[in-house]
Amino acid sequence: MYKYFFLAFFSLSLNYAAYPDPVYSESGMVVSLHHEASSAGIKILQKGGNAIDAAVAVGFALAVTCPENGNLGGGGFMIGATSKGQIFSQDHREKAPTRSTKNMFLDKAGSVIPQMSLTSRASSGVPGTVHGLLTAWKDHGSGNIRLQQLLAPAIKLADKGYVLSKRRADLYNHYKTAFTKNDAAAKIFIKHDESPWKQGDVFVQKDLAKTLKRISKFGISGFYNGTTAKLIIKEMERGNGLISHNDLKAYQSVYREPVIGTFKGLEVISMGPPSSGGLLLIHMLNAIENFPIDTLGWNSTDYIHLLTEIAKRAYADRAEHLGDPDFWNNPRDLFLSKKYAEKRISNLSMESHTPSKEVFSGIYNDNESDETTHYSIVDNDGNAVSVTSTLNQNFGNKHIVAGAGFFLNNEMDDFSIKPGTPNFWGLVGSKANSIEPNKRPLSSMTPTIIMYDGAPIMTIGSPGGSKIITTVLQCILNVFIHDMNIKQAVCAPRIHHQWLPENTVYIEPNGISKDIIKNLQSRGHTIKTYGYMGVANGIIIEDDGLYGGTDCRDETSAIGY
Repeated sequence: MYKYFFLAFFSLSLNYAAYPDPVYSESGMVVSLHHEASSAGIKILQKGGNAIDAAVAVGFALAVTCPENGNLGGGGFMIGATSKGQIFSQDHREKAPTRSTKNMFLDKAGSVIPQMSLTSRASSGVPGTVHGLLTAWKDHGSGNIRLQQLLAPAIKLADKGYVLSKRRADLYNHYKTAFTKNDAAAKIFIKHDESPWKQGDVFVQKDLAKTLKRISKFGISGFYNGTTAKLIIKEMERGNGLISHNDLKAYQSVYREPVIGTFKGLEVISMGPPSSGGLLLIHMLNAIENFPIDTLGWNSTDYIHLLTEIAKRAYADRAEHLGDPDFWNNPRDLFLSKKYAEKRISNLSMESHTPSKEVFSGIYNDNESDETTHYSIVDNDGNAVSVTSTLNQNFGNKHIVAGAGFFLNNEMDDFSIKPGTPNFWGLVGSKANSIEPNKRPLSSMTPTIIMYDGAPIMTIGSPGGSKIITTVLQCILNVFIHDMNIKQAVCAPRIHHQWLPENTVYIEPNGISKDIIKNLQSRGHTIKTYGYMGVANGIIIEDDGLYGGTDCRDETSAIGY
């Protein structure tokens, strides 16, 4: 097994003793945001299903238990790798409706209409989750599990309800004002007596249960045709929504060529465009290989400075060069090139920052929560699946499809609405990510599988918008450079930089010491406390079994058998 693997329970000098140990299993492992969803996946594995079967069950269960980001009305990406080295990547990202236009969120003067790309029904792209999950199951499932078995846990959770934790009750209470603005959301997410949700309440979603039953009975057509499709169109007609019957019928998830790179003898498998995550992850790892990072000290001044300067250049490239590959010629080879990475950091100084305004995208000669969710699964045969799914913001645009019980996404905000104008996540873009009918917006989702000697050894991913990519990067470095176990790796404090806002390094509360903050400021960095970044969920595959790591930032769940 690879020499960097030190997954015995050890104590680091980094003060991580307070973190619980990883969850261990000799057979299968599911790590997700909710214990009911993880349980649904494990039960499928125990019935003879493989990692893909389990991923589908988990995905539908999360649509019930975590409606703020688990979803039927959104989309995502899936990476799969077998123990024999076969890999695939699937894109079930949302698509812009056919009636979309380049300037649809601008007024007559060419200015961005405030909040329209976030809160209106026009902010919704055509959902892809249902098509993606069921297509992956059909193409890569074990053949041992029926569709009805995959949907049964989710249907029961929606129909009979599940018990709210305090954290989840607080989340629903926090968004009460937003829910009052949509009758369908208020009907489900606000109590009849308008009292607050509390720990121990049973949360029931009858309309969602009916939608899931239609999918269980009719498969893909149970969502994109028939009753559910009619309910989606009616919801569009209640406002300025653009999704049509033809948009729903025509939607297709797509298998994309995965992006593959290497880092210190490891093979890194991740998602390509329309996700920017995989290319930026490998681009940054390529740059890091030019520095003695293992000698810098975890989250030291030099370490944070180096990651910041590398991220600054990578996100500048993202803004200029990446978009939906069906509409834009993405320079994949540029991002995957070790020589290009070396060139990009040739002017990087360890003594001071490079001002963001002096960093431009690289030259190319040729004419994308914390409001997302990620789950990782490994089965008894060593097959691994990494899935990241989202509605964009928590609860999407806050509009529920009346009678169907699920939230609509607001992924249209992930397009470049106006060149140089930041989206919700502060990311800017160019023509590569402009709005066009049937186009998929650029994403930051980074589901990733690390392989060694032809077999998966780690699956990792996270929510967090633009912070997803740097979260996944730091988790990988935590394991393979800093010898953390998977639990320590996903729980450790994180930093983030994305080129713009100007020279800003985001940190978590109490994430780094005051001395290091002062040192970074002396090098020209602006330090801002953001809050907690991402909720990474990962699994390490070792010779003696599986180790599941759930992020301490949320009520995550790792279950093995």
